[in-house]
Amino acid sequence: MSITRRGLFGALTVLMLLAGSAAQASDGTARRILVYGDSNTWGYIPVENGLTTRYPEDVRWPGVLQAALGPGHEVIDEGLSARTTDLPDPTLPHISGAGLDGSAYLPAAIATHLPLDLVVIMLGTNDLKKMFDRSPLRIALGVGKLVDIVAQTKGGGGTSYTVPKVLVLCPPPLGALAPPERAERFAGGVEKSKALPAYYEAIAKAAGAEFLDVGTLTATDGVDGVHLSPAAHKAIGTGVAEKVKIILK
Repeated sequence: MSITRRGLFGALTVLMLLAGSAAQASDGTARRILVYGDSNTWGYIPVENGLTTRYPEDVRWPGVLQAALGPGHEVIDEGLSARTTDLPDPTLPHISGAGLDGSAYLPAAIATHLPLDLVVIMLGTNDLKKMFDRSPLRIALGVGKLVDIVAQTKGGGGTSYTVPKVLVLCPPPLGALAPPERAERFAGGVEKSKALPAYYEAIAKAAGAEFLDVGTLTATDGVDGVHLSPAAHKAIGTGVAEKVKIILK
């Protein structure tokens, strides 16, 4: 099989880019980004009823973010279904240890993945559940607590790493909830979710973090009203990439 000069040049270019990216990762010069979220970061495929699975890595928005940022960046996906900002969830006791409390696990997540240039946080959807009885302000304060935790790590115990920057993402408002059991679980949540952006922006500003309202990029378009379609994941990953490029320039 013959290879044209143009084809050979293209293949060599790709190999050089890959080699450069690998070298940057190995010598610590790659920009490292920790994405900390819930099921919409994990890649939960929306279904009305029953069990589900996870979108492939290249469909999930952290994977889209990685592709959009390109060589010289490493996106670390720390998504967990049902994770809250700073609340334990008594309905899922089988997840032990730090459990679903985002504030309990975040210090370990940061320490695990040092060095980090940026921590991207998209949480708060699960705080909208009726059983938690949280106001939009209280949910935003939970996010503010997470921003403080990043600052308090001081780049990790016993290391010389600098404190990573923080980007707060406000989740898009809930959609039409289905089935009735889910609608009951998130009763009152649709209205609260629409009020979140203003509170998130104020808290992020007060905490010295960057902010992006994901609701300006996409709607919550999954059949269950909570999770996202592949198109929504693509919109988020692409939009967040533009924000990250500005933050890390």
